[in-house]
Amino acid sequence: MSTPDKNRAPPLETDGMRLPRRKLLAPLLLLAALALVPTLAQTFDNPFLIRLFTRVIILAITAVALNFVLGFGGLVSLMHAGLFGIGAYTVAILSFHDFNAQPLLLGWTGTSNLAVSGPLAILAAAGAALLAGLVCLRTTGTYFIMITLAFNQMLYYFFVALQEYGGDDGLQILGTIDFAGFDVTRRVTFYYVCLGTLAVVIGLFTRIVGSRFGTILRATAQNERRTIALGIPPLRYKLAAFTLSGAVAGLAGALWATGQGFVSPADMAWTRSGDLVVMAVLGGMSSVWAPVIGAAAFLVLQSFLSGWTVFWQLPLGLLIIFTIVLLRGGLVDFAGRLRALLPGGRR
Repeated sequence: MSTPDKNRAPPLETDGMRLPRRKLLAPLLLLAALALVPTLAQTFDNPFLIRLFTRVIILAITAVALNFVLGFGGLVSLMHAGLFGIGAYTVAILSFHDFNAQPLLLGWTGTSNLAVSGPLAILAAAGAALLAGLVCLRTTGTYFIMITLAFNQMLYYFFVALQEYGGDDGLQILGTIDFAGFDVTRRVTFYYVCLGTLAVVIGLFTRIVGSRFGTILRATAQNERRTIALGIPPLRYKLAAFTLSGAVAGLAGALWATGQGFVSPADMAWTRSGDLVVMAVLGGMSSVWAPVIGAAAFLVLQSFLSGWTVFWQLPLGLLIIFTIVLLRGGLVDFAGRLRALLPGGRR
């Protein structure tokens, strides 16, 4: 028997264990920074910061969900605003019937309990994504984009036509939404509920992207014919990814309705879908958590520029174009370039 060599390098598993920890550092720091927002708002006596970053977090959840099929599946969807709206309207409509004691289905008068309406919102959005995906995913490229846009507009005009629920004017949530008796509508409490949800969503998609399912999804985006030649049915994987992405968008919509106390068809217009795509691309499509940076940059710039000029779309558009042209990997690539310029950094 040969004796082990004490000078031999450690096994490869050691490096494999350290790498995920380094990858987790950036999203953990980002979540920690977001956790400080209520403290900063109280320090500077600016409660608007909490409201702004609550919107950032909710839309970041949707952008992360979209990027799962966009950045890793190669599917440019313009339907996620519609799925987001389905989740929001599910919570709002159930609360509306509960507040007015008006029967909704088989004598059931709805509910203001988010523990019930939240899962129903997720299921409704997932079901819509599944049905739409069965049609959309049989096409590719520009055709896929246009069909998802068509589905989004159908959902938009469907809710505009629901005059009982406000139609084009939207629906105000008059009742108090709770979670199993616990009031989650308080500003700071709700902020941390949304932040915790974002952390879970990032963790979920990180695990999925690193799994066999994620590997096949990325392989399908790169070369679908090759995956078919290997005996892998790409439609099944893309449909599962699209459905899961839609379910998370519905979850974000449920949080949106709870926090805003109001839903409107404007929340599901195709322009909102375009904004979500911009957030994902702006943050960086190669990383699960990067769209959070894109959502924060987009909404903070929008808030700042709209208070500075009525033509805020022009400078915002120029800044987005400038960023995307110079940073092909999105804003997350900017940190990597700064690290490369530091002494001892990799170039």
